[in-house]
Amino acid sequence: MDNVFNSALDALNKAGEIASIDPKVMKLLSRPKRIIDFSIPLKMDDGSFRLFEAYRVHYNDALGPTRDGTRFVPNLHIDEVKALALFMTIKHAVSGVPAGGGKGGIKVDPSKLSDWELERLTRGFIRNLKPKGPKIDIPGADIGTDYRTQSWMLDEYEQITGEHNPPAINDKPNIMGGTVGSAEATGLGIFYVTKQACEDNNINLKDEEIVVQGFGQVGATIAGYLHDLGATITAVSDISGGYYNKDGLNIPEMMEYAEKNKGLKGYEKAEKISNDELLTQECGLLIPAAVQNVINKDNADDINAKMIIEAANGPITPDAENILKDNGIKVIPDVVANAGGAIVCHYERIQGITDDFWELDKVNNRLNKQILNAYVNARDTANEFDTTTRLGAWIVALRKVAQAVKMRGWV
Repeated sequence: MDNVFNSALDALNKAGEIASIDPKVMKLLSRPKRIIDFSIPLKMDDGSFRLFEAYRVHYNDALGPTRDGTRFVPNLHIDEVKALALFMTIKHAVSGVPAGGGKGGIKVDPSKLSDWELERLTRGFIRNLKPKGPKIDIPGADIGTDYRTQSWMLDEYEQITGEHNPPAINDKPNIMGGTVGSAEATGLGIFYVTKQACEDNNINLKDEEIVVQGFGQVGATIAGYLHDLGATITAVSDISGGYYNKDGLNIPEMMEYAEKNKGLKGYEKAEKISNDELLTQECGLLIPAAVQNVINKDNADDINAKMIIEAANGPITPDAENILKDNGIKVIPDVVANAGGAIVCHYERIQGITDDFWELDKVNNRLNKQILNAYVNARDTANEFDTTTRLGAWIVALRKVAQAVKMRGWV
């Protein structure tokens, strides 16, 4: 399996070469500014003892404090965290968010812990991380984390510092100083970008079959919006496998089933297929919304879609993207398509600092304008350099980061 950090560096170096970014800036961006590698001791409910690996990466903060995701997954690796932090650096820059890129997580399967064990572990993450507040680094949510974990993180931070400071943690529930619309922000942003990309490429969403790989918070949300638009979702999947219906799936029913049963396992109103079969289904749009590297050199030639919208981070390897390009399959990259969550986290910080909380319409209208501006800039830059939309987005971001780095006198 390809290394996702190498994939991120591949995009970084290609974009830097195309746009003639200063080699000194490129050298600076070839590795993270700071890597925090620590362990969290935890007494389990049965009295036993376990030690959990944890990480936080501050990739670059030339444009502002590092921000966002905390991932609780059993196979977490430092290279994954480094790649995600680099993606966040680019995502913030291309979206016009004044922030650097940060990412972190714990190597753990949260489903194997009791609620009390999970709370103690989450608080231990903050306690051992020793965060310094919203002007420096702001952890957010990601895979395996949610409103509960973010509430525990904020409470632990406030217990340590002795002050209320809601902007110190992102992706909180409203009652803790979060913003309305945060849970749906990534999926809604993907929906906005998908509609515009389809319009640009003469694809009528209502005439196309759509496949969504991954049915978690992001995948289910984008599937729901597309279903409500009248599009035909023929296949979705989660950890239990794929679910297919040529005539279209009942997405609202599947969302209700997944919420009630903590996944789609056991859902019987669709044909069961494998995740590999799902990725190669003939469709107009393929939306990978799970994890990285699912489309690689081994299956890229079998992809049978007109366009791919990257809802996950790094779902396509560089080798696979070359194959897709040769086969005429357009890719809308992650750093633009799934930036909605990062953008709305920025709104959450603004509201928390000012104690002025917005209505949902304001959040969504601003998100629509900001994410489409990022997409259009990436698209137009790609056309300017006769390259892919991915590299167009990275060029937009690198130009901004390079300017900030030079103005600060770092190179």
